[in-house]
Amino acid sequence: MKTYRYYKLDAFVKGNSEGNPAAFLDLGKEMLSDESMQRIAKEHAGFVSEVVYARRNEQREIVLTYYSSECEVAFCGHGTIATMYEIIRRDDALRGKEIVEVDTRKKGRLNIYNRIDEEDCIYISAPDPLMLGCALSRESIAEALGIREEAISTALPVDVVDAGLRTLLVPIRTLEQEVSMYPDEQSLKAFCLHNDVDIVLVFSMESADPEYFAHTRVFAPKFGYLEDPATGSGNSAFGCYLLKNNQWNGDAIRIEQGGDNRIFNEVKLRTTDGKVLFGGKAALKIEGVYFCG
Repeated sequence: MKTYRYYKLDAFVKGNSEGNPAAFLDLGKEMLSDESMQRIAKEHAGFVSEVVYARRNEQREIVLTYYSSECEVAFCGHGTIATMYEIIRRDDALRGKEIVEVDTRKKGRLNIYNRIDEEDCIYISAPDPLMLGCALSRESIAEALGIREEAISTALPVDVVDAGLRTLLVPIRTLEQEVSMYPDEQSLKAFCLHNDVDIVLVFSMESADPEYFAHTRVFAPKFGYLEDPATGSGNSAFGCYLLKNNQWNGDAIRIEQGGDNRIFNEVKLRTTDGKVLFGGKAALKIEGVYFCG
């Protein structure tokens, strides 16, 4: 029976917030089959949003693969934050590097910007964004979200941006309307599958804490759960959307995320060399050994 180092962490925590849970297995130089990775992720349904598998290739580079309980995920921002924050924190050689390059199975190479000593966080360059546009009607989006069409703001457009995951971005008129919506999971899943959408990010330019730039929520029923409580790829897409619509100049900002049933989590955004970076810290909750038969 094989054994691997196992970690469960909460990503994008702030104060007493619960963050977004992810688990990662350190595979060393070994590989697991797709069937084994999917089985392990399925065993984690309801416990973490995604499981990340970290291995070293022949050049000792870190390669990341992501699975939810439902399927392989092309890119998982919070899982990358959790995994790489812990790996860099523990590795003296990596801790001294300003930039750590990693590879992903589906989205190519990424840069991890190490700010653990300065800000107690890391930043990640998301995959290059695809600005896809949106032909979906506000009526159909409102129906899928279980809200009135009037709740969708007309001050900014509805759009689709892929910054790792194909993200439908929906502006909501007020913070109260945004934090209090709870769509039907199966109805929203059917909508996402029919329209080739990975996640739905709703946002308000109001925030509960005035020190934050905006408030977001992300729904991800395609991956086996209704809401993602803190999201890297979704907020990276949001950053690209803000730049496209001249709502942000690229300076460092903080986004609060979550519904009215939780303490809001924190996602940091900034730009470097024209690329949107998302960042945050992680809290280690479980460390142990995983037995894989």
